[in-house]
Amino acid sequence: MLVRIVKLTLAEKHLNDFLNHFDTVKHKINAFEGCYGVELLVDKKNKGVVFTYSKWVNEEALDHYRSSELFQVVWQTVKQWFSDKPQAWSSDSYFNGFEN
Repeated sequence: MLVRIVKLTLAEKHLNDFLNHFDTVKHKINAFEGCYGVELLVDKKNKGVVFTYSKWVNEEALDHYRSSELFQVVWQTVKQWFSDKPQAWSSDSYFNGFEN
């Protein structure tokens, strides 16, 4: 399983634009083939910083999503609201105490 964490820094004035758009696509992303689920986190102190945390079957599944029309539409919309360069990490889960 692959865990993907993406940090997006938005102009705070666009946080609601981002959240509203996310609400229109979250279920499509969550149901994308090879995706086990996605979570959106909003930093408590800097509301312009959001993180997506998603789990994928493998890197090929993530790459399939990243080359999909869905991703292209989502990215084209949200990238206009960034105030800093996005950062992303792909990881293997070493320990998960949330799933017992």
